[in-house]
Amino acid sequence: MVEKHPRRTPRQGRARKRAIRAQAALTGVRYSVAARQLEASGLRPGETVAGSGRTIYPFTGDEQRQRLIEARARWSFEERLDDTRRAALLPDGRAQHLVERFPSTGSLYHGEDRAELLSMLYMAVVFESPALLPEPGFLAWVAEMGEETTVDMECAALDRAARALLDREPDELWPVLERAVAASRDGADWHMRQVGIRLAALSQVLWAAHPEAPVAGVAQTLDAVLMVADDGHAPGTQVRLLTGPYQGLRAMIVGAVWGAAGPPVAYRVRRERSGHTLTMAPHDLVVLAGQELLPH
Repeated sequence: MVEKHPRRTPRQGRARKRAIRAQAALTGVRYSVAARQLEASGLRPGETVAGSGRTIYPFTGDEQRQRLIEARARWSFEERLDDTRRAALLPDGRAQHLVERFPSTGSLYHGEDRAELLSMLYMAVVFESPALLPEPGFLAWVAEMGEETTVDMECAALDRAARALLDREPDELWPVLERAVAASRDGADWHMRQVGIRLAALSQVLWAAHPEAPVAGVAQTLDAVLMVADDGHAPGTQVRLLTGPYQGLRAMIVGAVWGAAGPPVAYRVRRERSGHTLTMAPHDLVVLAGQELLPH
């Protein structure tokens, strides 16, 4: 007897196939490769290995931060244009733009003087490596598109160099910043000179008040914006550990380790409950489902 209705694939099998197709689309690999990745990593629907994908605005559960980020996403073109023009104004305009774009949450993106320190870092990059400064006229033209991510792409090398400065020891970093601020204060560029005058008066107070903070908050801010150009997962992203003595436990990304180019080569993650921080390779982490607050 011939069955009138073919046997249906069990619901669990259909869900697995959807997960494999999603993994293949996300990672750009063949279906069979994606299937092996899922099997080897124990990935659940919506999860990805941290070596692929992108999370810029992690869902942290901080309602105030969520409202601020979602409100920016609803801005009119005129509001976005004003903001991208500011983001293209170096050093202080971009610094303030990034601080407002990535608001603090708990111990992440924290520090009252993030914008000031970030401005100093940009000055230091220009002082040490002037070729990394985007051409002002072209950057201003790009800003007229009203797309902050387009400005991010043009400033990616500058942002990466600023982030690299934060890997230096404080006793090495601060003299570099002071020299850069002094050079800007005494330079020919009117805007840089005005910012340099203001920051020169602030720098000693800032350093005396907290010689380390807001270094971590500024580093996390730059980590987040660098994900736009090179992919990766911003601080605040929830992950599960795949290897080591804590295999299977959950943690939160609190920082990225960058190479000369490309996405992060490692992540610093903080374990739940214990607060212990580990440095893990991207392929040793699984990004939990539903982490991105805003669609790309």
